[in-house]
Amino acid sequence: MNGDQLMAKLLKKEGTEWISCFPAQTLIEACSQEGIRPYLCRQERAGVNMADAYSRIHNGNKIGVFTMQHGPGAENAFGGVAQAFADNVPVLLIPGGSTADRVGVHPGFDAVPNYQHITKWAGRIETVERIPEMVSRAFTHLKHGRPGPVLLELPGDVGHAEVPENIEEYEPVKVYKSYAVSEDVRDIVTALLKADKPIIVAGQGTLYAEAWDELIELAELINVPVMTSLAGKSAFPEDHPLALGTGGNTGTLMVDRFLQTTDFVLGIGTSFATSNFTAPMPPGVTKAQITNTPEDLNRDNRIQYGAVGDARLVIQQLIEESKSQLGEHGRGDVNGVKDEISTIKDEFMKEWGPRLNSDETPMSPYRVFKEMMTAIDPRECIVTHDSGYPRNQIVPFWPALKPRSYIGWGKSTQLGYGLGLALGAKIEDPDRTPINVMGDAAFGMAGLDIETAARSELGTITVVLNNGVMTHYYDHFPHATENFRSNELGGQYADTAKSLGAYGERVTTPDEIGPAMKRAKQAADNGQPALIEMISKEEETISDYGR
Repeated sequence: MNGDQLMAKLLKKEGTEWISCFPAQTLIEACSQEGIRPYLCRQERAGVNMADAYSRIHNGNKIGVFTMQHGPGAENAFGGVAQAFADNVPVLLIPGGSTADRVGVHPGFDAVPNYQHITKWAGRIETVERIPEMVSRAFTHLKHGRPGPVLLELPGDVGHAEVPENIEEYEPVKVYKSYAVSEDVRDIVTALLKADKPIIVAGQGTLYAEAWDELIELAELINVPVMTSLAGKSAFPEDHPLALGTGGNTGTLMVDRFLQTTDFVLGIGTSFATSNFTAPMPPGVTKAQITNTPEDLNRDNRIQYGAVGDARLVIQQLIEESKSQLGEHGRGDVNGVKDEISTIKDEFMKEWGPRLNSDETPMSPYRVFKEMMTAIDPRECIVTHDSGYPRNQIVPFWPALKPRSYIGWGKSTQLGYGLGLALGAKIEDPDRTPINVMGDAAFGMAGLDIETAARSELGTITVVLNNGVMTHYYDHFPHATENFRSNELGGQYADTAKSLGAYGERVTTPDEIGPAMKRAKQAADNGQPALIEMISKEEETISDYGR
């Protein structure tokens, strides 16, 4: 047995069922022999994105793995890893590496030093004997603390080396979780129950902890409305009477109104980070934070109360403490908060009704989304989006009704991310249909991996909003736009998809959207990816209340 084969065996023990990859990397063959299926992508970044989705769908309980050749392969994967790092997704990257005599020699690309700023930990396996140790280190980082990618370089000479017979038996990494200090929990509950208009902000950590049932119980017990961050979307069902929806750089009117009037914000599984893609936390308002990452406390927002621990375990503590202070049945809708949410939601939908119901051509993206969710039950989907206006427009209006029925992202905004997420999601959840919404610019970045879906029989749906331009970019280069049409794009994307083995259809009028989506769903159910090209207008209006 050589080092590659040993690595494959250890990955199998850690629960790896498949890997995304791009050759040449001898680990691919070793994994295949071990019963770990390789999915060969068309570009390294897409492979990282596929592994990213694997980890998200499993809430970090299983870790997505991407392997690639050293040098160019590691260079090409960089963007996908940076994205996973920004969005706190645990992914294991296994590049090949220079042999011992070529480390640090120009022009070779050494992954470990170059990836250190976009990974939780980056290590190099220097001898075959150290493979079990280094794999254990990697999975320990992947399974604890703030999620994020980890890189473990496997040089070719180590991969080919014979494994000694006396190598010790490998034990998979155990996961250790902790409750919070009980006094911290008591203080949070006491302060929250005294507040006049508290809200809960549920972040991605709530999903990783699989704490959605506990979150519903807590919200109902104390009668507090819940909003989610972009990455946390689907942690709380958006058809619940206490749901405010999602807040980010765009969000619902309900989120905005309650953030304007709240006097207490409880963040669960969120870093309270300040960025262009997070809802601005109101200044001067009492804040409490529950996180498993102590360095997130007081990071961008000063907090008055904090508790460090696993989100699910700490919510259980919050529930018990709330019952001890309120009684077993909690408190009813004492402030009429459910009616208030319902009233604001009606106002919100009335305001956006003209766009959601627009008959204009080229089509409004909002009408596209409405017809999509009418044609395909959101409960049967895993929806994701690409960067820019597709994300900004769909986030407030697509209802996330089940955990991980929506993969929201945005703290880094590379075009082309969503397609790989959809492919990885389909592999892991074959009973649901991933729908990726992207613009024409994003398709230009990642569209060839439609062929990966076709070759691998991954029944996904890609909706391309084709407006022929990079929306709003004329503000960035007006002279280039006027004189050289530098913001314009071209292409027949449905035809391109057909040439790559997918079902393709071009839609030009609103009445065609629903039937086209149903035909796409039928193709996807039969294992064929589908691409629906929606000829849409350049729509700059977004739901950016409070910004």
